[in-house]
Amino acid sequence: MASFGHKVIRSVFGAAEHVAPRLTGRVAFEIFCRTANPNAPSPGERKAIDQAARFMADARRHCLPLKSGSVTAFDFRPPVGVPSAGTVLVIHGWHSRTEHMRRIVEGFRDAGHRVIALDLPGHGHSSGRRLNMMLAVDAARAAGEWFGPFKAVVGHSFGGAVAVNAAVGSVEGIAPLATERLVLIAAPSSMPSLFQDFGRMLNLGPRSQTAVNDQVERIAGRPLSHYVGSEQLALTPIPTLVIHAPDDREVSADSASMFAAAGDHVRLHWAKGLGHRRILSDPQVVTEAVRFVAEQKEPELVH
Repeated sequence: MASFGHKVIRSVFGAAEHVAPRLTGRVAFEIFCRTANPNAPSPGERKAIDQAARFMADARRHCLPLKSGSVTAFDFRPPVGVPSAGTVLVIHGWHSRTEHMRRIVEGFRDAGHRVIALDLPGHGHSSGRRLNMMLAVDAARAAGEWFGPFKAVVGHSFGGAVAVNAAVGSVEGIAPLATERLVLIAAPSSMPSLFQDFGRMLNLGPRSQTAVNDQVERIAGRPLSHYVGSEQLALTPIPTLVIHAPDDREVSADSASMFAAAGDHVRLHWAKGLGHRRILSDPQVVTEAVRFVAEQKEPELVH
């Protein structure tokens, strides 16, 4: 059942459609971009942070300057004596942080990769309270300039969408991120669909929804319709592994099927029963991701 506050917000946005739709759209977009306070984690998040304290202490911390603020990158080096296997960039999802990517980072690090893990703007140890695709891609750009090129970019949830958009150069004025491969874990394919769901949640009318979409084009330089990951990968055939759980309740498994339809350069691995979060700590998921990045031949589509 929707809370009283949520009902009030929906009523306000619904009424504002008839008075000031462009202003309503701008306000809605700012709500969309607003992130939770990273300095006030929930009890569950605090537990994850505490459990990963020793793991995080092993990393070198870098502050990467952006046009607006800065982001923190954690630099994990492989064990002494393990042959170098190249550098991998790891990007977490919305309302997450590097600590939640621990098992993924450990898997690649132990296989000989130098792993750079980003805290996106407004998350973890990075500055700000806003995040959108332009800010996220700019953060990936900064990581690429400091540590690239990359053997692979690995992203979970929104971080997977960021990985795709950074690699294909979807944001105007930001060059494509140099990477040989992509690993997308529980990642959404369609940004237009995501914004439509957000609009329905707020009860936005059609003119207000159009105004929200216009904000995307204003900051990213391209219309929202451009940000469909499956279409982007069809045009830029980077070898890609898509890992998704059929029971994911946060990002529909339809996204994985859409990515897989982009071409034979996309491999799909179903991680049954792992949902949206547990998938990150599953040993088989980590093994599949590391094995894919280590392959030398072009991947074949798995049905």
